[in-house]
Amino acid sequence: MRQTFDESTDPGFGPRHVPLIREAMARQGLDGFLVPHEDEHQNEYLPAANDRLAWASGFTGSAGAGVIMSDRAAVFVDGRYTLQVREQVDQGVFEIRNLVEGGVPAYLETAHKGAVIGYDARLHSPAALDVLKAAAARAGVTLKPVAANPLDEAWGQQRPAQPQAPVVPHPVQYAGEESSAKRARVGSGLASTLGADAAVITAPSSIAWLFNIRGGDVIRTPLPLAQAVLRADGSARLFLDPAKVTEDLPAWLGNEVSLEAPEALEGALADLSGKSVLVDPAQSSAWYFDTLVAAGAKVVRGMDPCTLPRACKNGVELDGTREAHRRDGVALTRFLHWLATDGQVSPPDEKEAVAKLESFREATGVLKDLSFDTIGAANGHGALPHYRPTERSNERAALGSLLLVDSGGQYLDGTTDVTRTVAIGEPSAEMVTRNTLVLKGHLAIARLRFPAGTTGSAIDALARMALWAHGLDYDHGTGHGVGVYLGVHEGPQRISKAPNTIALQPGMIVSNEPGYYKDGEYGIRIENLEVVMPAEPVAGGDRPMHRFEALTLAPIDRRLVDKALLTAEEVAQFDAYHARVLKEIGPRVEPEIQAWLEEVCKPL
Repeated sequence: MRQTFDESTDPGFGPRHVPLIREAMARQGLDGFLVPHEDEHQNEYLPAANDRLAWASGFTGSAGAGVIMSDRAAVFVDGRYTLQVREQVDQGVFEIRNLVEGGVPAYLETAHKGAVIGYDARLHSPAALDVLKAAAARAGVTLKPVAANPLDEAWGQQRPAQPQAPVVPHPVQYAGEESSAKRARVGSGLASTLGADAAVITAPSSIAWLFNIRGGDVIRTPLPLAQAVLRADGSARLFLDPAKVTEDLPAWLGNEVSLEAPEALEGALADLSGKSVLVDPAQSSAWYFDTLVAAGAKVVRGMDPCTLPRACKNGVELDGTREAHRRDGVALTRFLHWLATDGQVSPPDEKEAVAKLESFREATGVLKDLSFDTIGAANGHGALPHYRPTERSNERAALGSLLLVDSGGQYLDGTTDVTRTVAIGEPSAEMVTRNTLVLKGHLAIARLRFPAGTTGSAIDALARMALWAHGLDYDHGTGHGVGVYLGVHEGPQRISKAPNTIALQPGMIVSNEPGYYKDGEYGIRIENLEVVMPAEPVAGGDRPMHRFEALTLAPIDRRLVDKALLTAEEVAQFDAYHARVLKEIGPRVEPEIQAWLEEVCKPL
């Protein structure tokens, strides 16, 4: 389900709504109100009806927060959105503040003593609320849960309807395992490991995976907005808007799953009185915890029981995602050929590049959606890792510059995410050197062999060593998990400086994307998706080992590679990757593009 939004032309978002919100606050006796980016499902990408922060402020990034007081207001973003927030938000109404350095808690401590600030418990995780409540207590401020969200009241009839995209079966030819088997396996683990009678599942990706269904309620991700109660015996109650229920769905779900309207959810939680119920505090809002405690249930805080099995893809899912990446690699290779030919003679602007790449993916005939809004960043915009071109910010790539393109597609058999950095004209010596340092980090992760039980945080430094040796670094993580026709950002695995207790396990898909960003001048990122696989035993070794297999297949711009900075091992690895790209992608493209591919994939 293709959905797009251009904040530069849409009139329905922005600070003119702040007075309406303040009027609704005043009716409830509130001096302020918290506006998180998250919705009731803790989604990263939001349906229009739940994009409350965008409606209030105009800011449309995928992470942020807002606080609206009776006499002032602030929007909080991290470094990814520094440019975007200043383009979108009226700074005469909203102060722009850093989400990470102090963030909302520090802002609460500036509120006047005795202020009453409202929050919607359906939109905040328990852990986040604990931090906010502690900050409010230090300031002598009261945080008050609201029965009716004043922002929603202000939005009123102008608010878009909740999405009602059809929910359809996701065939076992793609899923690789029947839903009944998944539910039995996960339910059995609830009882044997945690002693729980049931689990409340609220993450849309877990709902989609557990029941082998897909929807279209969330932009760029084939997810249905729903909730479920999974019992230890594998039976379940699935709460889904009847308007989304397709003709084949009840039979697909089977007799062990009862389909119920969302209005029945609160009563279903009350039915768990006296039961031990698992709820994930990172995935579920405080409302679930409050409601279960009030009902007399024993709440067990723990990871969503679908998270880890969902992350460890089965053989069918891996075969499917390999084919999806070959198909996507063809589209990307056609795009890179266009950049290497027409794009060098007449450099494109950012939006032209984005549209061109999407046209090649559309030409596959099986693209369901993009996996996220394409990042097409020319010139200095490349230094903003999550930049997205708009009508206002759109720039043409200059000769002697770098064009960074981070993109992906959603297919029934897989989700892709790939970044390539391409020289437009002749790159500078500095660009080549720093791209090669990034490449060295990318290659270090890709060739790594590591013991079973190793976490992503244990290997992150390997991607940075070459940059560190030159006094350089990048501020984002090296890798995030990716689903199979699910979310392009998926936990629990990641490769990052931040501590992570989840080991990298066979079947997990993770990105490998080191980068370098020179403020105001250019950005570099090289990203492939990798899948964790068992490694062959090492002679004389006594530990089971894992390795990475590259899923992404597309050439890397060799004009940005200084062979003299690479070791013999790195040169051989780079050449072997390009030989594989030529072998698997070459026969699938037109003769002219195949000839070009032979040239750009030849050994260094």
